[in-house]
Amino acid sequence: MTSVRTDMPRRVVVTGLGAVTPLGVGVGELWRGLLEGRHGIRELTDAEFDGLPVRVAGTVPVDPAGLLPRPVARRMNRAAQFAVLAAREAWADAGLVAGGTRESGLDPERVGVSLGAILGDASVLVGGDRALRDKGPRAVSPLTTPMTVPSQAASQVSLDLHITGEARTVTAACASGTEAIGQAVDRIRYGHVDVSLAGGAEAVVTPAIMASFAAMRALSTRGLVDGASPSRPFAKDRDGFVNGEGAGVLLLEAEEHALARGARIYCEAAGWGLSADAHHMAAPDPSGSGVALALRRALRDAGGRVVDVVHVNAHATATVDGDLAEAGAVRAVLGTRSVPVTALKGHLGHLQGAAGGVEAVATVLTLHHGVVPPTVGCGEVDEAIGLDVVTGAPRPLPEDGDLALSNSFGFGGHNAVLALRRVGRGA
Repeated sequence: MTSVRTDMPRRVVVTGLGAVTPLGVGVGELWRGLLEGRHGIRELTDAEFDGLPVRVAGTVPVDPAGLLPRPVARRMNRAAQFAVLAAREAWADAGLVAGGTRESGLDPERVGVSLGAILGDASVLVGGDRALRDKGPRAVSPLTTPMTVPSQAASQVSLDLHITGEARTVTAACASGTEAIGQAVDRIRYGHVDVSLAGGAEAVVTPAIMASFAAMRALSTRGLVDGASPSRPFAKDRDGFVNGEGAGVLLLEAEEHALARGARIYCEAAGWGLSADAHHMAAPDPSGSGVALALRRALRDAGGRVVDVVHVNAHATATVDGDLAEAGAVRAVLGTRSVPVTALKGHLGHLQGAAGGVEAVATVLTLHHGVVPPTVGCGEVDEAIGLDVVTGAPRPLPEDGDLALSNSFGFGGHNAVLALRRVGRGA
């Protein structure tokens, strides 16, 4: 099909959602768990985690390989399995036919994939190295290399749904998923593709990575006490993040494409913003100036103003310095306006490259249902945060305003913010 690239930006909308998270498989499980204030953080009981200083993580409670045909699953790493399941759900949720582009009557060249990942699945390379050491080179699977690359999730979604327009992978630390969505928005805006599956997938709950995060003193050491989440975003007693895994995917479409096929529209993917701290290889800039720049750029790209912001889904990993820097940036941009803020890592842990995808799914649902989920784990908000953090129970979304911001920030100073607009409101 001839390209329809244009210099005039098209409006981009969200028509489908998919998720695999520590709260369960599917968007329904995610949304119910968020509203009910449940968490999916579990003890790591496998022998390979013995001796680690931290042995809890946000893990998906179902083996994803069991939900896929065996010959298909064995050629995918764990992150790719999450991604394919989430992409299939988003595809079906958008009213498209199971099987892929051809079955749905779409031109496969006009559909894309854009997924974020930091490593994808670190366990494959570790397993290959172990086989090499224990049994020699002939014991190393020929699938080790293609299953190790971070782009495996995007390529497997492309294969599964016969998407040939493009299969992009974004690696920008913990901002990967949000940046992948932003890039997909632009690819649709300017006519490169009409439809894109965008989000993030990650599976890095492995002993070496857990040990490394613990050595950095980045992880919470609290453990599971009385069933409470050890991840406590914005809380006075927060002491670090909890590692996690999963996938979250949006199905994005040019508005005219969605309307032509009679699709249900959740909201508009109105804009996005990037920046870089240029401060430290791991620590956030305490001034929050880079984060504030990404927030302002997202608002400007969406054609919005500060008074339009009705909700912020915060990155808030529950590290002492990270939460303060983000809160300061939000205050600097929004001023004295009281905007309800929620953070989901108390429910899920930190899903790394998948965090932005899953949190974008939740932000879409917040706009669609008009309800803000509570921040689990935050019993007492740190006074220094200075934000209207939703705790305890869900809260109705304010009527005034139409934009929600979903924040993601990563090691090395990667900052990405997605702006979503309620249907039927604003420009």
